[in-house]
Amino acid sequence: MIDYTFACRLLAYTICTIFVSIFINVLWQQLPRRKSEPPMVFHWLPFIGNAISYGTEPSDFYIACRKKYGDIFTFILLGKKLTVYLGTDGNEFILNGKLQDVNAEEIYGPLTTPVFGSDIIYDCPNAKLMEQKKFVKFGLTQKALESYVPLIEGEVLDYITSTPAFSGTRGTINVSAAMAEITIFTASRTLQGVEVRKKLTAEFAELYHDLDLGFQPINFLMPWAPLPQNRKRDAAHAKMKSIYMDLINGRRKHTNEKKTGTTGDEDESDMIKNLMDCVYKNGQQLPDEEIACMMITMLMAGQHSSSSSSAWIMLRLASRPDIVEELYQEQVHNLNYNGSQPLQYSDLDKLPLLEHVVKETLRIHSSIHSLMRKVMNPMRVPNSEYIITPDKVLVASPIVTHLSEEYFPDPMVWDPHRWDRGEVEKETEADMVDYGYGITSKGTRSPYLPFGAGRHRCIGEKFAYVNLITIISTMVRHLKLSTLDGKEWVPKTDYTSLFSRPVQSSQIRWEKRDSKAI
Repeated sequence: MIDYTFACRLLAYTICTIFVSIFINVLWQQLPRRKSEPPMVFHWLPFIGNAISYGTEPSDFYIACRKKYGDIFTFILLGKKLTVYLGTDGNEFILNGKLQDVNAEEIYGPLTTPVFGSDIIYDCPNAKLMEQKKFVKFGLTQKALESYVPLIEGEVLDYITSTPAFSGTRGTINVSAAMAEITIFTASRTLQGVEVRKKLTAEFAELYHDLDLGFQPINFLMPWAPLPQNRKRDAAHAKMKSIYMDLINGRRKHTNEKKTGTTGDEDESDMIKNLMDCVYKNGQQLPDEEIACMMITMLMAGQHSSSSSSAWIMLRLASRPDIVEELYQEQVHNLNYNGSQPLQYSDLDKLPLLEHVVKETLRIHSSIHSLMRKVMNPMRVPNSEYIITPDKVLVASPIVTHLSEEYFPDPMVWDPHRWDRGEVEKETEADMVDYGYGITSKGTRSPYLPFGAGRHRCIGEKFAYVNLITIISTMVRHLKLSTLDGKEWVPKTDYTSLFSRPVQSSQIRWEKRDSKAI
């Protein structure tokens, strides 16, 4: 009886505490706020704030808040104050902010360091990061991109001719799973070299999957939490790092043997060799451990966005067989394709519809819905009374502009032909800047930013386009696509990871083309 009474009292106390907390939280939100404070998005639960509505559908959450509060508002996410500034002005304010005012490392470092490793990317000063970006541009030169097209085409052809899911003349596939496998093969073969590609056994793929589990939203807050996926993440990072270290040590041994004349073989000119020759401005040679961690980073960066984006493209094309046929005929007419010619880099510029399919898919299905920066100093928003204080995290969301009627009529309609009239953005010399890793475009005022903008704009943008266009053009050459029921539909989005992607069970139908019928 005593235990039962105590339990009842404890339950009553807990319920009472919750209701009092909710009451105080609601009352606090009704109090007058300083004119310098952006409006606060209403929420019932303290600490949790708007986590449920934001986490369920971020872009819908932003659009709904924009209608009620305007372009600038603050919401609560698990105890943190996030100030969102939408539109092209918001993108400019946040993504082109001064380094002393906004900081990406403070936000992303705790999340990415356990996955990528220490002393690189967001676990080092920004100046060092810019040098590291410059190092990896070895694999993103025009010459390198030209050499990648036949390699990517070869990987896709190997996959659709040797994978059980593509056996026979027709069937169904799990798009997300298939494109994840294809893109890890293409990213490793191109950005990392044949030696790394050979390492992609079932064991390596499993390690990559376990490492990918580190990109869970909860790790923004508690990357150190002793969760099962975090233990797998840490073990996978250690194992993958050791694999790369073994490759590097083997290269160094080979180099020493060449110097002593015991071997005459030439090293392959790939990313590992390039990084081994890199030296920081202070004269320090790039340490082997940093090379290993950068190789992990490049593999994941090269695969992640391409994986989700290629899956989205395939799903959209399956829903529009007429566009698939247009893409096929584009190759027949523009490239004189007869069923046997290999694809070349020079062919890509002759496929405008395919480029528009990629651009339109990236417009609606951007991989990252929120770009965050920690506020380091008070920042006044131009032409307003608002001052964003250092207790806030600034958030830009280019996808909201992508889905704006102001820039894209019928924005929710997937229509590659909307791009036939030309580019949305026209970059000028005034938009170009060198943050320390080479000339690039700020692009912060464009309504179309699928690869971000400013100093943290993705340097792999050109590679992503080459990878996606080559993968999809090869698929279209050899496969017809359709939905399971033959009807047009809109794929669902999975927001359980840091990267927005199609739900993992998405299935489509495929049928192999008869090349003799061309």
